[in-house]
Amino acid sequence: MTDRPVTPVIPRPQTPHRDLLQLEVLPDEAQMRADIEQLRQEKNAVILAHNYQRPEVQVIADFVGDSLGLSRQAARTDAEVIVFAGVHFMAETAAILNPHKTVLLPDLRAGCSLADTVTAQGVRDWKASNPGGLVVTYVNTTADVKAESDYCCTSGNAVQVVQSLPQDVPVLFAPDRFLAAHVIRETGRAMDVWDGACHVHEAIRPEDVQSQQAAYPDAELLIHPECGCSSRILSAIPELQLYSTEGMIHRAQASAAQEFIVVTETGMVTRLQHDVPGKTFIPVSRTACCEYMKMITLGNILESLQNLQPRVTVPEEIRTRALLPIERMLAIG
Repeated sequence: MTDRPVTPVIPRPQTPHRDLLQLEVLPDEAQMRADIEQLRQEKNAVILAHNYQRPEVQVIADFVGDSLGLSRQAARTDAEVIVFAGVHFMAETAAILNPHKTVLLPDLRAGCSLADTVTAQGVRDWKASNPGGLVVTYVNTTADVKAESDYCCTSGNAVQVVQSLPQDVPVLFAPDRFLAAHVIRETGRAMDVWDGACHVHEAIRPEDVQSQQAAYPDAELLIHPECGCSSRILSAIPELQLYSTEGMIHRAQASAAQEFIVVTETGMVTRLQHDVPGKTFIPVSRTACCEYMKMITLGNILESLQNLQPRVTVPEEIRTRALLPIERMLAIG
């Protein structure tokens, strides 16, 4: 049998299917900002943005802050519409505080990996096993979990909340185990701790911090207590202070240092650059980025104002029960 040359198969020319090609004109950012401003005025709306939001979202917000600061703004606003540039539990908190207002979350997919680690049933089970016990939940929880809680807290006031509790009762702290470790160090209080964590903060390694310290030897560390690296860094630098995101602002303003390594989600660098001009802020890792926080864009903020959707509401029975621990959080400071 003789070898024959193989004739290549040449496909026939393809006719392009133009209807499959989806082209969109890139939006004009300046025009979107102008449209958002017009709708904000027309609909008596306020835009609240978390510190971890995209830079362009922080720029157009009425208020930028941490969960506690934004909760306070939501509680006192006169606006009829609240646009929450954050994640779902934050919009729920605003809805709990403002049952007669329209609360919008521009992208309902903006959830929270930390909030997902704890359930209302899990809290009820602990309460059943610990009669008379008190439940302190991080504000990064769903409304139904808050409804089972005695107190809410944020990283900025968790220590004060726990210090305010009677000493002779069992306490559950949920869901962030790294924040709980910080509270236990600061207060000496024994607590049951829920085994939850933020996927972004948990992934920040001591090696990430050490690498940036080697690159910026004169930089001061600003470490959030949610970070998985905090305990090991503290073992090496016992005098180091941990800071909530608002605490980072105050520390950077007061410090003589000119450079800071920011050990939390990357969006905090934007807030620091805005509030503390003239100093340099270095993210601990470019990968410390929360995809849920970055789901809010100028485009979907504009659409939400145009349509007054998607709206976040909380059933009244859950809302009234969740309101008490939130109000206690706000009262403590």
